[in-house]
Amino acid sequence: MKWRKKMSSCSMITTITLALCAHLRRCVWTRTPAAVTLVNQTHFCSAQPPDSHRHHFVQRDCPVLLRHVNMCDVVCPVMNGMSAEEYRTVYWPKLESVIDQLLTQSPLEHISISYEQIYSHVYKCVCQQHSELLYNDLMWKITCHLDRVSSELQASPAECFIENFNIALTQYTAALHCIVPVFIYMNKFYIETKLNRDLREDLMKLFSDHVAEKHVHTLLPLLQNAHSMPFQVKPSTMASVMKGLHSLRPDWVPLAPALFSRFIPQIHPPALASQLPFYAAQDKKLQLELSLNGFCRGDQSRKRASEES
Repeated sequence: MKWRKKMSSCSMITTITLALCAHLRRCVWTRTPAAVTLVNQTHFCSAQPPDSHRHHFVQRDCPVLLRHVNMCDVVCPVMNGMSAEEYRTVYWPKLESVIDQLLTQSPLEHISISYEQIYSHVYKCVCQQHSELLYNDLMWKITCHLDRVSSELQASPAECFIENFNIALTQYTAALHCIVPVFIYMNKFYIETKLNRDLREDLMKLFSDHVAEKHVHTLLPLLQNAHSMPFQVKPSTMASVMKGLHSLRPDWVPLAPALFSRFIPQIHPPALASQLPFYAAQDKKLQLELSLNGFCRGDQSRKRASEES
Protein backbone atom coordinates (compact mmCIF):
# COMPACT_ATOMS: atom_id res chain seq x y z
CA MET A 1 0.00 0.00 0.00
CA LYS A 2 2.87 2.38 0.78
CA TRP A 3 4.28 2.19 -2.74
CA ARG A 4 0.83 2.81 -4.20
CA LYS A 5 0.52 5.98 -2.12
CA LYS A 6 3.93 7.08 -3.36
CA MET A 7 2.98 6.50 -6.99
CA SER A 8 -0.32 8.29 -6.45
CA SER A 9 1.48 11.32 -4.97
CA CYS A 10 3.99 11.39 -7.84
CA SER A 11 1.18 11.17 -10.40
CA MET A 12 -0.63 14.06 -8.72
CA ILE A 13 2.57 16.16 -8.72
CA THR A 14 3.21 15.36 -12.40
CA THR A 15 -0.36 16.29 -13.35
CA ILE A 16 -0.18 19.60 -11.47
CA THR A 17 3.22 20.41 -13.00
CA LEU A 18 2.02 19.74 -16.55
CA ALA A 19 -1.05 21.90 -15.95
CA LEU A 20 1.15 24.72 -14.70
CA CYS A 21 3.45 24.37 -17.72
CA ALA A 22 0.51 24.64 -20.12
CA HIS A 23 -0.88 27.66 -18.29
CA LEU A 24 2.50 29.38 -18.18
CA ARG A 25 2.97 28.93 -21.92
CA ARG A 26 -0.40 30.56 -22.56
CA CYS A 27 0.31 33.41 -20.16
CA VAL A 28 3.89 34.09 -21.23
CA TRP A 29 3.49 33.96 -24.94
CA THR A 30 0.51 36.33 -24.82
CA ARG A 31 2.69 38.68 -22.68
CA THR A 32 0.03 39.10 -20.00
CA PRO A 33 0.96 39.94 -16.39
CA ALA A 34 -0.77 36.74 -15.33
CA ALA A 35 2.47 34.83 -15.87
CA VAL A 36 4.33 37.00 -13.37
CA THR A 37 1.45 36.81 -10.91
CA LEU A 38 1.30 33.05 -11.33
CA VAL A 39 5.03 32.59 -10.72
CA ASN A 40 5.19 34.89 -7.70
CA GLN A 41 1.91 34.14 -5.93
CA THR A 42 0.76 30.60 -6.74
CA HIS A 43 1.31 28.11 -3.90
CA PHE A 44 -0.15 24.86 -5.08
CA CYS A 45 2.58 22.61 -3.64
CA SER A 46 1.06 22.14 -0.23
CA ALA A 47 1.26 18.35 -0.14
CA GLN A 48 4.67 16.96 0.86
CA PRO A 49 5.99 13.70 -0.60
CA PRO A 50 5.62 10.61 1.59
CA ASP A 51 9.37 10.29 2.23
CA SER A 52 10.85 12.96 4.45
CA HIS A 53 14.31 12.58 2.89
CA ARG A 54 12.89 13.68 -0.46
CA HIS A 55 11.57 17.01 0.81
CA HIS A 56 13.65 18.93 -1.72
CA PHE A 57 11.78 17.47 -4.68
CA VAL A 58 8.71 19.72 -4.23
CA GLN A 59 8.80 23.00 -2.38
CA ARG A 60 6.26 25.64 -1.66
CA ASP A 61 8.28 28.24 -3.52
CA CYS A 62 7.09 27.89 -7.09
CA PRO A 63 10.14 29.46 -8.80
CA VAL A 64 12.21 26.62 -7.30
CA LEU A 65 9.77 24.13 -8.76
CA LEU A 66 10.14 25.82 -12.13
CA ARG A 67 13.86 25.17 -12.00
CA HIS A 68 13.21 21.50 -11.24
CA VAL A 69 11.07 21.09 -14.37
CA ASN A 70 13.27 23.36 -16.54
CA MET A 71 10.52 25.89 -16.99
CA CYS A 72 13.21 28.60 -17.26
CA ASP A 73 13.63 27.43 -20.85
CA VAL A 74 10.01 28.53 -21.41
CA VAL A 75 10.02 31.78 -19.45
CA CYS A 76 13.52 33.18 -20.17
CA PRO A 77 13.34 33.44 -23.98
CA VAL A 78 10.49 35.96 -23.72
CA MET A 79 11.14 37.73 -20.45
CA ASN A 80 14.92 37.99 -20.91
CA GLY A 81 15.34 37.89 -24.69
CA MET A 82 18.82 38.61 -26.04
CA SER A 83 19.12 40.60 -29.24
CA ALA A 84 22.08 40.35 -31.61
CA GLU A 85 23.14 43.82 -30.53
CA GLU A 86 23.08 42.81 -26.86
CA TYR A 87 25.16 39.75 -27.72
CA ARG A 88 27.72 41.95 -29.47
CA THR A 89 27.94 44.62 -26.78
CA VAL A 90 27.45 42.66 -23.55
CA TYR A 91 28.12 38.93 -23.81
CA TRP A 92 30.75 38.51 -26.51
CA PRO A 93 33.18 41.16 -25.08
CA LYS A 94 33.25 39.26 -21.78
CA LEU A 95 33.86 35.95 -23.52
CA GLU A 96 36.49 37.51 -25.79
CA SER A 97 38.39 38.90 -22.82
CA VAL A 98 38.54 35.50 -21.12
CA ILE A 99 39.62 33.76 -24.34
CA ASP A 100 42.45 36.28 -24.67
CA GLN A 101 43.64 35.49 -21.15
CA LEU A 102 43.49 31.74 -21.69
CA LEU A 103 45.36 31.87 -25.00
CA THR A 104 48.20 34.05 -23.71
CA GLN A 105 48.76 32.71 -20.21
CA SER A 106 51.76 30.53 -19.44
CA PRO A 107 51.02 26.85 -18.68
CA LEU A 108 52.52 27.39 -15.21
CA GLU A 109 50.61 30.63 -14.62
CA HIS A 110 47.28 30.74 -12.80
CA ILE A 111 44.70 33.35 -13.73
CA SER A 112 41.60 33.83 -11.63
CA ILE A 113 38.62 33.34 -13.94
CA SER A 114 34.99 32.66 -13.09
CA TYR A 115 34.37 29.61 -15.25
CA GLU A 116 30.82 29.39 -13.90
CA GLN A 117 30.05 32.88 -15.22
CA ILE A 118 31.61 32.17 -18.62
CA TYR A 119 29.73 28.89 -18.94
CA SER A 120 26.54 30.76 -18.02
CA HIS A 121 27.16 33.30 -20.79
CA VAL A 122 27.72 30.55 -23.34
CA TYR A 123 24.58 28.77 -22.16
CA LYS A 124 22.49 31.93 -22.55
CA CYS A 125 23.86 32.65 -26.02
CA VAL A 126 23.05 29.14 -27.20
CA CYS A 127 19.57 29.20 -25.65
CA GLN A 128 18.87 32.55 -27.32
CA GLN A 129 19.67 31.14 -30.77
CA HIS A 130 23.06 32.84 -31.14
CA SER A 131 25.04 29.60 -31.52
CA GLU A 132 26.20 30.36 -35.06
CA LEU A 133 27.34 33.85 -34.11
CA LEU A 134 29.17 32.52 -31.08
CA TYR A 135 30.88 29.75 -33.02
CA ASN A 136 32.01 32.08 -35.81
CA ASP A 137 33.29 34.66 -33.34
CA LEU A 138 35.22 32.02 -31.41
CA MET A 139 36.85 30.65 -34.56
CA TRP A 140 37.68 34.16 -35.78
CA LYS A 141 39.19 35.12 -32.44
CA ILE A 142 41.43 32.07 -32.24
CA THR A 143 42.41 32.36 -35.91
CA CYS A 144 43.62 35.92 -35.32
CA HIS A 145 45.64 34.74 -32.33
CA LEU A 146 47.23 31.90 -34.31
CA ASP A 147 48.16 34.26 -37.15
CA ARG A 148 50.08 36.38 -34.62
CA VAL A 149 51.78 33.27 -33.26
CA SER A 150 52.79 32.26 -36.79
CA SER A 151 54.25 35.71 -37.45
CA GLU A 152 56.28 35.53 -34.23
CA LEU A 153 57.64 32.11 -35.21
CA GLN A 154 58.55 33.46 -38.63
CA ALA A 155 60.77 36.05 -36.97
CA SER A 156 62.29 33.53 -34.56
CA PRO A 157 66.02 32.69 -35.04
CA ALA A 158 66.86 29.16 -36.15
CA GLU A 159 68.58 28.19 -32.88
CA CYS A 160 65.40 29.02 -30.92
CA PHE A 161 62.83 27.89 -33.46
CA ILE A 162 62.22 24.37 -32.08
CA GLU A 163 61.87 25.62 -28.51
CA ASN A 164 59.55 28.48 -29.53
CA PHE A 165 57.37 26.15 -31.58
CA ASN A 166 57.11 23.79 -28.63
CA ILE A 167 56.10 26.68 -26.33
CA ALA A 168 53.44 27.82 -28.80
CA LEU A 169 52.02 24.30 -29.16
CA THR A 170 52.08 23.59 -25.41
CA GLN A 171 50.48 26.93 -24.56
CA TYR A 172 47.73 26.47 -27.13
CA THR A 173 46.99 22.90 -26.01
CA ALA A 174 46.77 24.04 -22.38
CA ALA A 175 44.37 26.83 -23.38
CA LEU A 176 42.09 24.33 -25.13
CA HIS A 177 41.83 22.33 -21.89
CA CYS A 178 39.98 25.37 -20.49
CA ILE A 179 38.21 26.72 -23.59
CA VAL A 180 36.58 23.48 -24.74
CA PRO A 181 34.87 22.69 -21.40
CA VAL A 182 33.30 26.16 -21.00
CA PHE A 183 31.95 25.97 -24.57
CA ILE A 184 30.72 22.41 -24.13
CA TYR A 185 27.05 23.44 -24.35
CA MET A 186 27.64 25.03 -27.77
CA ASN A 187 29.65 22.00 -28.81
CA LYS A 188 26.90 19.58 -27.83
CA PHE A 189 23.85 21.43 -29.18
CA TYR A 190 25.31 23.20 -32.22
CA ILE A 191 28.65 21.85 -33.45
CA GLU A 192 27.96 18.15 -32.92
CA THR A 193 24.26 18.37 -33.79
CA LYS A 194 24.22 20.74 -36.78
CA LEU A 195 27.80 20.70 -38.08
CA ASN A 196 28.57 17.05 -37.23
CA ARG A 197 31.98 18.02 -35.93
CA ASP A 198 33.77 18.44 -32.60
CA LEU A 199 34.97 21.72 -31.13
CA ARG A 200 38.37 20.45 -30.01
CA GLU A 201 39.06 18.91 -33.41
CA ASP A 202 38.11 22.18 -35.13
CA LEU A 203 40.41 24.20 -32.87
CA MET A 204 43.33 21.80 -33.34
CA LYS A 205 42.80 22.00 -37.09
CA LEU A 206 43.13 25.78 -36.83
CA PHE A 207 46.58 25.38 -35.27
CA SER A 208 47.52 22.87 -37.95
CA ASP A 209 46.39 25.15 -40.80
CA HIS A 210 47.60 28.52 -39.50
CA VAL A 211 50.80 27.59 -37.66
CA ALA A 212 52.16 24.07 -38.12
CA GLU A 213 51.57 23.73 -41.86
CA LYS A 214 53.28 27.07 -42.54
CA HIS A 215 56.45 26.05 -40.66
CA VAL A 216 56.66 22.27 -40.94
CA HIS A 217 59.18 22.40 -43.82
CA THR A 218 61.40 24.66 -41.72
CA LEU A 219 60.88 22.71 -38.53
CA LEU A 220 61.61 19.15 -39.72
CA PRO A 221 65.15 19.85 -41.06
CA LEU A 222 65.98 21.60 -37.79
CA LEU A 223 64.66 18.61 -35.85
CA GLN A 224 66.70 16.18 -37.95
CA ASN A 225 69.82 18.22 -37.44
CA ALA A 226 69.18 18.52 -33.68
CA HIS A 227 68.60 14.78 -33.40
CA SER A 228 71.97 14.04 -35.02
CA MET A 229 73.67 16.18 -32.35
CA PRO A 230 72.68 14.81 -28.92
CA PHE A 231 71.42 17.29 -26.34
CA GLN A 232 71.46 20.24 -28.70
CA VAL A 233 67.73 20.30 -27.92
CA LYS A 234 66.28 18.76 -24.76
CA PRO A 235 64.92 15.25 -25.39
CA SER A 236 61.62 16.19 -23.77
CA THR A 237 61.24 19.10 -26.20
CA MET A 238 62.04 16.88 -29.18
CA ALA A 239 59.52 14.28 -28.05
CA SER A 240 56.83 16.90 -27.41
CA VAL A 241 57.25 18.49 -30.86
CA MET A 242 57.33 15.19 -32.75
CA LYS A 243 54.28 13.81 -30.94
CA GLY A 244 52.49 17.13 -31.46
CA LEU A 245 53.18 17.13 -35.20
CA HIS A 246 52.00 13.53 -35.50
CA SER A 247 48.77 14.27 -33.62
CA LEU A 248 48.09 17.31 -35.81
CA ARG A 249 48.75 15.65 -39.15
CA PRO A 250 49.73 11.97 -39.32
CA ASP A 251 50.25 12.39 -43.07
CA TRP A 252 53.44 14.38 -42.32
CA VAL A 253 55.22 11.13 -41.37
CA PRO A 254 56.52 10.46 -44.94
CA LEU A 255 58.38 13.80 -44.79
CA ALA A 256 60.75 12.33 -42.17
CA PRO A 257 59.83 8.69 -41.45
CA ALA A 258 63.10 7.80 -39.67
CA LEU A 259 62.78 10.76 -37.33
CA PHE A 260 59.11 10.11 -36.53
CA SER A 261 59.81 6.41 -35.90
CA ARG A 262 62.17 7.29 -33.04
CA PHE A 263 59.35 8.97 -31.10
CA ILE A 264 56.13 7.38 -32.40
CA PRO A 265 55.75 3.59 -32.18
CA GLN A 266 54.59 1.50 -35.14
CA ILE A 267 55.19 4.22 -37.71
CA HIS A 268 56.80 1.84 -40.20
CA PRO A 269 54.70 -0.88 -41.86
CA PRO A 270 54.91 -4.37 -40.28
CA ALA A 271 57.78 -6.65 -41.29
CA LEU A 272 57.20 -9.09 -44.15
CA ALA A 273 58.69 -12.55 -44.53
CA SER A 274 59.62 -11.75 -48.12
CA GLN A 275 61.83 -8.90 -46.86
CA LEU A 276 63.96 -11.03 -44.48
CA PRO A 277 67.04 -11.09 -46.78
CA PHE A 278 66.86 -7.29 -46.99
CA TYR A 279 66.67 -6.97 -43.19
CA ALA A 280 69.65 -9.34 -42.80
CA ALA A 281 71.68 -7.27 -45.26
CA GLN A 282 70.85 -4.13 -43.31
CA ASP A 283 72.02 -5.73 -40.05
CA LYS A 284 75.31 -6.84 -41.59
CA LYS A 285 75.89 -3.36 -42.96
CA LEU A 286 75.26 -1.85 -39.53
CA GLN A 287 77.64 -4.31 -37.85
CA LEU A 288 80.34 -3.49 -40.39
CA GLU A 289 79.93 0.24 -39.87
CA LEU A 290 80.16 -0.17 -36.11
CA SER A 291 83.32 -2.30 -36.34
CA LEU A 292 84.97 0.24 -38.66
CA ASN A 293 84.18 2.99 -36.15
CA GLY A 294 86.00 1.16 -33.36
CA PHE A 295 83.16 -0.75 -31.72
CA CYS A 296 84.51 -4.16 -30.69
CA ARG A 297 82.27 -7.20 -30.91
CA GLY A 298 83.83 -8.72 -27.77
CA ASP A 299 85.11 -12.22 -27.23
CA GLN A 300 83.89 -14.47 -30.04
CA SER A 301 85.95 -17.56 -29.05
CA ARG A 302 83.04 -19.39 -27.45
CA LYS A 303 80.69 -18.74 -30.36
CA ARG A 304 79.86 -21.78 -32.48
CA ALA A 305 81.21 -21.77 -35.99
CA SER A 306 77.75 -22.26 -37.51
CA GLU A 307 76.68 -18.90 -36.12
CA GLU A 308 79.61 -16.90 -37.46
CA SER A 309 78.49 -14.05 -39.62
